[in-house]
Order: sequence, then C-alpha cells, then structure tokens
Amino acid sequence: MSEDKMDLDEQQVGQEEVQEDAVGTVTEKEEEARPKKRFEVKKWTAVAFWSWDIAVENCAICRNHIMEPCIQCQPTAMTDCETECVAAWGVCNHAFHLHCINKWLQTRNVCPLDNQPWQFAKYGR
Repeated sequence: MSEDKMDLDEQQVGQEEVQEDAVGTVTEKEEEARPKKRFEVKKWTAVAFWSWDIAVENCAICRNHIMEPCIQCQPTAMTDCETECVAAWGVCNHAFHLHCINKWLQTRNVCPLDNQPWQFAKYGR
C-alpha cells in the first residue's frame, strides 16, 4: 500500500488489502471497508477582522472616529470630494485628525492624551 495514505485507509478486509485500481477510483471492497465519516465539510467561509495599530480609534479632540471627517471637514465632506480629512499619528502612537491636532498645537505643544511633547510620526491615510 502506498505511504501517502492515512491510517484509516490502511484497513484490511480479512487477509487481503483493499487497493485502488489504476485510475484511482474506489473499489467496492474499499468502500465497504472504510468507516463511515463523522461529518463532511461542504462549505467553508473565512472571516477576518482588522483594525489600525493605534491606541485610540476616536479623535480625542473632536470625538469623531479617526477615519471619518473631523468637525471642521464635516460641512464640506459631501460637496468637496477632492480634499479628505487625514489622520495624524504621534510618536506616542496616539492618532488625531490633522486639523484637530494642528489647532490643539497652537495652544499647547503636547499630546492631548498623555501630555508628552508632541512629535509627528506620520500623517495621511
């Protein structure tokens, strides 16, 4: 018997081994010798979730989700499709809307969440 078969396929009927014929179809003896399957997978659907690698998903300044327009961009979001509201990440891994953090930095040059000196790590989508 070939070595690539599973243990369940290596059952014997009496003294003779159950073998497949040359084209690989299952013979009647092999069909009778195999145990009944407990279940058969007929369909399999994979589901995946993802999220941004950020500490907070909402902008702590305007309280909107980071991937939605900030309060400054909301009035023109439906009519002005060319400009988008981008997010800004600090080295502390906190994210804010770029408009919101720029306005905040005019008064205080620290992160609104942890009071560490603010430095841009990246900004954009």
